[in-house]
Amino acid sequence: MPSPSTPLPPHLVYRDHQLVMEDVALASLARAHGTPLFAYSKAAILDALAAYQRGLAGRPHLICYAMKANSSLAILQVLVRAGCGLDIVSGGELERALAVGCDPERIIFSGVGKTRSEMRHALQVGIGCFNVESEAELEVLDEVACDMGLRAPVSIRVNPNVDAKTHPYISTGLKGNKFGIAHERVVQTYLRAAACKGLRVAGIDCHIGSQITETGPYLDAMDRVLELVDAIEAAGVPLEHIDFGGGLGIDYAGDTPPSADALWRQLLERIDARGHGHRKICIEPGRSLVGNAGVCLTEVLYLKPGDQKNFLIVDAAMNDLPRPAMYEAYHRIVPVQPRDEPGLVWDVVGPVCESGDWLGRDRKLAVKPGDLLAVLSAGAYCMSMASNYNTRGRAMEVLVDGDQALVIRQRESAQDQFRMEQLLP
Repeated sequence: MPSPSTPLPPHLVYRDHQLVMEDVALASLARAHGTPLFAYSKAAILDALAAYQRGLAGRPHLICYAMKANSSLAILQVLVRAGCGLDIVSGGELERALAVGCDPERIIFSGVGKTRSEMRHALQVGIGCFNVESEAELEVLDEVACDMGLRAPVSIRVNPNVDAKTHPYISTGLKGNKFGIAHERVVQTYLRAAACKGLRVAGIDCHIGSQITETGPYLDAMDRVLELVDAIEAAGVPLEHIDFGGGLGIDYAGDTPPSADALWRQLLERIDARGHGHRKICIEPGRSLVGNAGVCLTEVLYLKPGDQKNFLIVDAAMNDLPRPAMYEAYHRIVPVQPRDEPGLVWDVVGPVCESGDWLGRDRKLAVKPGDLLAVLSAGAYCMSMASNYNTRGRAMEVLVDGDQALVIRQRESAQDQFRMEQLLP
């Protein structure tokens, strides 16, 4: 069993030599539904959201869950019913947001490549705000809105050139990133937006990256954003809200990000000190709401000892959990039913025909074929980035609520994958 000094994510515990989520033994879920299998704790999701709600209590605010982290409909329902709006980055995500009953006015549309058809649909349903990422997008949105006889509410995403001290692939606030308007062009861009007949300037937006574990980058970015707010309003363009994005990290491997409520206490102190305490705050957390709520259960298929490496082959793969292959990301891997015997050091790999198909390297585990493992902190950027590579069906998902487990996505079959294809005559 893992050392007591290495805590498990919230609502996971070993009880009677079994890994339990809330009050459900994970081995029983694997027996009932097979593997790979994603299981999520509803209580862990709501606890994570509650920290943000405490941090912003008493302030005008809107928490929009960044649904790219995990867009499963039932997960969205849990968050919307608990008071969240939704942050979307595509027309497909807009459809999901509407399907779960999210009030369109509580939807924010982010992303660098919005199409005209996506803009039109978002305007038709009346979303709350577009986070505009470039001057070219501003012109197109103005044209689309004018053609429809509407005014699009906009917040311009600024690039503050702040280093979030995270992986380069998930850093978004530096000059070399594709996101947002360069700091030095922001005031000029706002003046341009304010002159457009099809646009209504609503706020300012900033998002510096993902899996951020320090408060310093947030405070630096907030200072730069507040300087811009002062400059924009001095130029004659009033702003209603400040959208500070998301990006707060989670504990994957002993990471120590600040709690959401502690982070927002510091940020609000900075906002108040600069005279902006009256403003509405919008935020778009994703990973920090769902990441530590999920696990991926997988079965050990084969043990393959070698001269240089020992390989532990499981039935989950890079198509189920792409983060290790994409970012060399670390996920803890623990036994579902621990063995009281010494372990060996293994590379945990999947069945996909790629050398990059690994879930964990150099992990000490005592296992035999047929054992179950749990890949932890798998609630974000796993199922939402899953693929059908090697014609592998995407995994089943279940939501655990107390002593109940509800299937929220059926396992995908080969026939499901064929459905949109056609054979030649």
